[in-house]
Amino acid sequence: MSGEWTGSGLPPVAAARIAEVRSSGTWSSALSTGEFAALRAVGFEPVGQVMGSAVYHVGRSGRYWGYHDCLYDGFARYAFGSAYAGVALSGAGAPSAALVQVLDQARRSALDRMTAECSALGGDGVVAAQLTVAPFAAQPNCLEFKVIGTAVRAAGTVRAPQPFTCHLDGQGFAKLVTAGWVPVELLYGMSIGVRHDDYGTRAQSRSWNNTEVSGWSELVQAVRSDARAHLRAQTGRRGGDGVILSAGGLRIWGESCIRSGNNEQEDHVAEATLVGTTVAHFTARRQPPRTLTVMPLDPQRRRRTMHRTATDLR
Repeated sequence: MSGEWTGSGLPPVAAARIAEVRSSGTWSSALSTGEFAALRAVGFEPVGQVMGSAVYHVGRSGRYWGYHDCLYDGFARYAFGSAYAGVALSGAGAPSAALVQVLDQARRSALDRMTAECSALGGDGVVAAQLTVAPFAAQPNCLEFKVIGTAVRAAGTVRAPQPFTCHLDGQGFAKLVTAGWVPVELLYGMSIGVRHDDYGTRAQSRSWNNTEVSGWSELVQAVRSDARAHLRAQTGRRGGDGVILSAGGLRIWGESCIRSGNNEQEDHVAEATLVGTTVAHFTARRQPPRTLTVMPLDPQRRRRTMHRTATDLR
């Protein structure tokens, strides 16, 4: 193998694996027996297991080290104890928006490479696609986006213009098709929110009484809502009518607030993720009703019916 891969098209190793699968005439998958039977029942069959991956370096860049910027500007009024900190959301243009954009690009790269493998095998889409995001080995600032699933092909000569991708397993896919829906695209919605622990937040979190920490409640509600908005914004890109959610996650951690001038102030960062599949409704062409011929059992009625038929034919 010579030459360096430029990042476009299939990686050389993947292209060699696809060529071997096509020449062998056999396919592999992680489908169970029930999933295989369900796919066959709705006119699909597997053509092979497909995968896409992308490793991205995620560096802190920009003013205040990128996405950890809480945008808090209340220190000039802090002495009076009345400064209120809002939530700096990626979906509202906060510095964390650049990070979300990079991670979304990484997810798209992995999905595009899996879809390219599906097309190379002659598939119409991918079922049971599992998307994972994990740190790259021995590189804490690098993340690997990986998606793996089973490519399937529909019976008949009509081919979809672009393969679909979905998280649904074989049975779930068959139920969806039977109900008049088709999957469109596997989506990944994400939001990052940063909020400074202002005077009110610290007072509530250190209280001797049972009380809500309203600032942290606002943080998690805002970041979850923003992640849903990010997912929803992608829904209609390829004609989807709705989204079936697969999984959701929420990470929260503390960071030293660099806007405070190293005065031991702290921010809290929340990261919400949602994985789902867009689906579209389809209408099957109805077959014309079948005409049922009735033959009278009574001999006299049968003779009269035959006589009328013969007369009409004249």
